[in-house]
Amino acid sequence: MASIRIIGLGKAGMSFAEALRRTGHLVDGPLGRRDDITAAAAGVDALILAVPDDEIAVVAEHVTPRSSCVVLHLSGSLGLDVLAPHERRASMHPLVPLPTADIGADRLLAGVTIAVAGDELATVLATSLAARAVAVADADRAAYHAAACIAANHVVALLGQVERVASTIGLDVAAFLGLARAAIDDVATLGPRAALTGPASRGDWSTIVRHLDALAPHERAAYGACVALALELAAPGQTVSPPLDVVERVTAVDVAR
Repeated sequence: MASIRIIGLGKAGMSFAEALRRTGHLVDGPLGRRDDITAAAAGVDALILAVPDDEIAVVAEHVTPRSSCVVLHLSGSLGLDVLAPHERRASMHPLVPLPTADIGADRLLAGVTIAVAGDELATVLATSLAARAVAVADADRAAYHAAACIAANHVVALLGQVERVASTIGLDVAAFLGLARAAIDDVATLGPRAALTGPASRGDWSTIVRHLDALAPHERAAYGACVALALELAAPGQTVSPPLDVVERVTAVDVAR
């Protein structure tokens, strides 16, 4: 087991502290803004910087480097250069939301995927949490993090649109969550293309027109963008030409590609 110190009292820092403690690691902290972090890398195998992305480089500069300590950050979008001047650098980014310390720790121990880079200790720590460690190079971090945001933030945003549209007919978002969960389960089992259903996948343009007519004007662009994504998934690389009236009804989106 490793000795670990954590800087950062936020949700990520608290979640990792609890999860690592449960797996037998010796965890010190998390330390907060009022703590002296100059010697934070002393006497431990790993120092985890669980701070906002914009603060990682500043915090790393304030810590005196130690050749015996690996300094890690938890950012999904940043590379290892922000950890200069530390010689041993690494990163771990879990593909799971960490809303509270307890829920976050439970999720970190539930076999999630953790993207790792740099020193091999990152992989050791990830696997000790029973996680699936995947290597993501610095040059690929932006694309990786974009995929992560689409998988989480954009899905939530779409469910926000479901909530708005459903409210116009007296229903709440809970009525549609079973549908959303089943669709995600189908993706896990079958893959996205085989799991795709709905009017865009069938070329049912008249239904799409009725949908657009029923939606408030400010909801149509998002709907149209998703129609375009469905068409790309149903027939990747092919030119799909919906009828002109469908294209004209979608604002700010080129559904015909």
